[in-house]
Amino acid sequence: MSDFYESVGGLDRDGSVARAWSATTTAVPLKGLVIDRISQHKRLTFHESGFLLEHSPGDVKMTVPSANQFPAIMYRKGISDRAYATHSEFLWDIVPIIRLELALLAQDGVRYLQLDAPRYSYYIDPKWRRYIQDDMGLDPDAALDEAIRADNECLAGVRMRGSGAVLAIHLCRGNNRSQWYAEGGYDPIAERLFAELDVDLFLLEYESERAGTFEPLRFVPKNKAVVLGLVSSKVPALESQDELRRRIDEASRYVPLERLALSPQCGFASAMEGNLLTEDDQWRKLELVVETARKVWSDA
Repeated sequence: MSDFYESVGGLDRDGSVARAWSATTTAVPLKGLVIDRISQHKRLTFHESGFLLEHSPGDVKMTVPSANQFPAIMYRKGISDRAYATHSEFLWDIVPIIRLELALLAQDGVRYLQLDAPRYSYYIDPKWRRYIQDDMGLDPDAALDEAIRADNECLAGVRMRGSGAVLAIHLCRGNNRSQWYAEGGYDPIAERLFAELDVDLFLLEYESERAGTFEPLRFVPKNKAVVLGLVSSKVPALESQDELRRRIDEASRYVPLERLALSPQCGFASAMEGNLLTEDDQWRKLELVVETARKVWSDA
């Protein structure tokens, strides 16, 4: 998200809205409020993608935040509504910025483009659905429909250019110092989300009971694949390979094995502060992912 903050004017770096996390008793402020009509003054990610494309020996993956990420955390009534009358109006000013960045990354030669979308967790957790309704003043079902339309509009620029890039989206329940802010299964959003989002891959958190069951995967269309986030990026304890293989087998009852993959549930450092793991813990987790995947898919 810092790429957005550093590339767009109209934001107050000192303002904040509070966000409660799983292990804290007080809300943690998130910096950045929209106080004026936004305007972009530089590319979001070229300082990173340009370096990678020059030096990487293989294909490059780049992630950008979903446009839906910002209205919920950067819009405060009484301040932001002086620039934007509604959350929706703010959202649709963000969409062209994310759309252009994705299209330019594909044009530059990036072959794997991913939206990171923590905000969909608002629609699966009852407390956050109440937040949408009571604090944001929105109908949750209508807001979900608009969120899907916004993400599809961002992705459409890549599709229109026919670059052949893989398009993915990661659904997150929060990841900061081994904490989270949302929980609940994908059931309330699965049918609409899996059918309507124009992506090739869904990267889904499934490392704990907070994510629910695999049953919602029955709504994944045959032309889309699922990356199972079964390995925790929050705790250092190493998962059992036998348990991972059992859970992959369970998920394959809903999505065929050839359309499944394995990954950590989220990034090891989604926020600057990272999570409560050592570098060695992280390497062991990644090695487990690789070793398990080789066994599962070489045996398939």
